[in-house]
Amino acid sequence: MGRGKIAIKRIENRTNRQVTFSKRRAGLLKKTHELSVLCDAHIGLIIFSTTGKLYQYCTETTSMEEIIRRYQIATGMRISENNVDPFELLEQQIDNLRRKERMLEEENEQMFRMIKVDDDEQGAAWKVEEDSDQRHHVQVLDQFPFSGEAQPSSVLELAINPHHFPQSSSFRLQPAQPNLQDFTLHCPNYAIN
Repeated sequence: MGRGKIAIKRIENRTNRQVTFSKRRAGLLKKTHELSVLCDAHIGLIIFSTTGKLYQYCTETTSMEEIIRRYQIATGMRISENNVDPFELLEQQIDNLRRKERMLEEENEQMFRMIKVDDDEQGAAWKVEEDSDQRHHVQVLDQFPFSGEAQPSSVLELAINPHHFPQSSSFRLQPAQPNLQDFTLHCPNYAIN
């Protein structure tokens, strides 16, 4: 007659739970030792009972600290060396995040100031350039005497409205193509057929 299967769930009876823990802990430690010896595996086993009692097994050729160090390297995880309460650890992490946030805010403000200074310097350079262009336009307008009418405010207005030019011959606009009739009057030998 074989053993009956038991359901894998918490044993409610405290005495039965303690007896089962002791028997299975001994079986687990025996199988761990066999695996370590037969297969030359490095094994570290840590067990805490419900009362908080520690049971451990470590391969004879190494130490538990070495196994834990190898575990940390393999997983990239650091286990705290001092006994820190998990809520204290959480508070430390929150403090670290707040410090990092402040540092990032300060860095952001510095970058903003640098960009603003850069923009202000660029704006000042553009302002100087605009001022020099404006002075040049005023100098061009000052070269022409205007009579009776309002003085144009820009060179563009001067170019669009030629009536601003005085009617004296020295400033009269000349056509781009000479009038052929005027040419024949001044040069009678060249007749146009």
